[in-house]
Amino acid sequence: MTTDPPVPPGVDPTTPSPARLYDYYLGGTANYASDRLVADRLRDLIPELEDTAWANRAFHQRAARWLARQGIRQFIDIGSGLPTRGNTHEVVLAQVPHGRVVYVDHDPMVIAYAKAFLADTGAVTMIQADLRDPPGVLDHPSLRALIDLSEPVGLLITAVLHFVADEEDPWRIVRQYAAALAPGSYLAVSHVTGDSKPPLSLAVCRDVYARSSQDIYPRTRAEVERFFDGLEMVSPGARTPPGVVHTGEWGAEDRARADSDGSRWLYCGVVRCP
Repeated sequence: MTTDPPVPPGVDPTTPSPARLYDYYLGGTANYASDRLVADRLRDLIPELEDTAWANRAFHQRAARWLARQGIRQFIDIGSGLPTRGNTHEVVLAQVPHGRVVYVDHDPMVIAYAKAFLADTGAVTMIQADLRDPPGVLDHPSLRALIDLSEPVGLLITAVLHFVADEEDPWRIVRQYAAALAPGSYLAVSHVTGDSKPPLSLAVCRDVYARSSQDIYPRTRAEVERFFDGLEMVSPGARTPPGVVHTGEWGAEDRARADSDGSRWLYCGVVRCP
């Protein structure tokens, strides 16, 4: 029988959260019975969802590693989620020993676990802020203490924009972030889609999230491409034109094998800011 972890202040263990569902799919233990019940229900109906989580995680890591190899030394990871294996700072610091990483999330569970997990090295920090408030994120004193926004930044916003409704204009939010970055910065995004999935699977996904966690808004390829308007798309691989692809394909050595059923739940892309 799985034992639930302690409950940090501000956390409701009876209400599932996206961060804890994702943690469970990645094999983590920072989740409660309510999260596991919903995650198992979804996985029974859509068996590839665990692969979806891993495909997104792998894209996130490949993108961070690629950005570090392009000379990026400072990173902001928005909607970072619960600490797990191969965290952004571990990937970055393996490439750039003097790199700096700021994690951003609004979930109190994420904040509590990250602060306990992260070593106080002066190179990594965690702030509590909401993706929907770019000034609140970028002007946060702890972020400004570590990140110089006059220099290029690697901004990672993976698997989180699909929790922002059309009425909140996620495209405007992304434009605000991109406009605040120095020339030569990069932006990496991944986003849930239902383009290649049966309508029933998509409906099940939306319904379960709406009833037990929070609404999710899968978007089409064209809608995901709008996040990158006016920015320079990066090629996802050798001999591949720049553009949006599924998460398993970006940076993969064998794109045909990497493009699994699980990865087709998410589009992704990386752009350079002019």
